[in-house]
Amino acid sequence: MFPSSKKFLDITNNNSPDVAVILGSGLTNFFDDQDIIESVSYEELEDFPQPTVKGHAGKLVLGKINNLNVVCMYGRSHIYEGHNPQSLAAPIRVLKDIGSKLLIVTNAAGSLDENMPAGSLMAIKDHINWSGFNPLIGTNAESYGPRFHDMSDGYHKFYREQLIDIARKTNQKLYEGIYCMYSGPNFETPAEINALKVIGGNAVGMSTVPEVLVANHCSLPVIGISVITNLAAGMNKTKLSHQETLENASLAENNVLNLIKQFICEVQFDDSSRNN
Repeated sequence: MFPSSKKFLDITNNNSPDVAVILGSGLTNFFDDQDIIESVSYEELEDFPQPTVKGHAGKLVLGKINNLNVVCMYGRSHIYEGHNPQSLAAPIRVLKDIGSKLLIVTNAAGSLDENMPAGSLMAIKDHINWSGFNPLIGTNAESYGPRFHDMSDGYHKFYREQLIDIARKTNQKLYEGIYCMYSGPNFETPAEINALKVIGGNAVGMSTVPEVLVANHCSLPVIGISVITNLAAGMNKTKLSHQETLENASLAENNVLNLIKQFICEVQFDDSSRNN
């Protein structure tokens, strides 16, 4: 167990979460104040890299959604910030250590499809890792998972189908597609975007894949949601900016957070996953 895992459980009196959530760029208001049980800054958790990007607060918050305990990472770190890729594994393993049974990952992403405009939500069904990095390179953490782990259901179909069904019942338009990761920090070139379209990508960003790889390695089921903040490079006349990403993520914040909360209220857990 990581030191941060023990510290968090000590602070919360061993109050383990059922579900973990990672908030992407521009998403900041997951819990209502009255639902918060405990909040711990990443500065107090030695295994958590410190985010340096605007829109990532840097704290681990435990709260209640309906009758479930939910732990939420307010902000994440990225490879482009200069972190060792292996360091991005630790927070996910902490989430596993403290008892999480399911991980919900969100991100801000550019759309590769003109029919999926800014403000859209996309359930991730698979990913393409074009970042050139993998946090599992190096000595394998045998206590968490095997040297070679399977990724054929990386975005857990059992839970993803529940998410899609809840979106349908609540009249929330939810696309489904493949997320592609480049390392950043620059936005992709039009040629790179065209290449992603050819190989079947639907959205592109600079995060999420490392966390999903680590979660699958340690048998923590994952679903992912991309908040579409812009059309990707070369698809419109406007130059891309991080400010646009934050502003459009904020506009879609209520939709994505309401969807996640409704999903948590209604989720049926996979018993085989709970026993891992």
